[in-house]
Amino acid sequence: MKRLLVVSFIVLTVLIGLYFFNQYWIHRYDGLIARQAGVYRLDPDLVWSIIYEETYFSPWKNGKDGEIGLMQITPAVARQWATETGMREFEQMAQSPASLLRDPERNIQIGCWYLEKIYEQYRDVPDPEARVIAAYNAGPSRAAEWSKVSEGGTQLSGEGFINKIEIPSTRAYVISILERYRKLKGPTQTTTTPASSPSPARVR
Repeated sequence: MKRLLVVSFIVLTVLIGLYFFNQYWIHRYDGLIARQAGVYRLDPDLVWSIIYEETYFSPWKNGKDGEIGLMQITPAVARQWATETGMREFEQMAQSPASLLRDPERNIQIGCWYLEKIYEQYRDVPDPEARVIAAYNAGPSRAAEWSKVSEGGTQLSGEGFINKIEIPSTRAYVISILERYRKLKGPTQTTTTPASSPSPARVR
């Protein structure tokens, strides 16, 4: 009996330790996410949900198509960001993009910039989050194609758009992120479209 109590205590201690470590792990970039989401007028919960899906907050991860870091940014998108924003890091990226994109803050900054750029296309449609997430994963041109309706037709709902996604992995990606995002928002809250901004996530 005493041995059972000791073993139970050890197991409970380990489980509690793992829980708190996991909470630290998935929330240690919350400050960076909130700051960059604020700059680009995004919901930080959406950005957090995308990072959770992409890398589970592991900044060293690389994708099979050359994506780098927390938000799986490609060097091509990073160079686009540097060119459009006039950042001096552009020269560094031409030689070694990985060294810049593995920095959590810079990676989140570029990812948020890119998300905001995608959002500009969908501010006036219902449930824009589904389209933005799909574009982040499969590319803006595919998302635009899936979002098309006949002339004079009604814009697709988020569910209708998801049903038109032709790539099963992208459809699963969008559904998974939206479920996590809505869970964060809570049952009594609704998702909102970021406010308009004069400035212009796997990122293509």
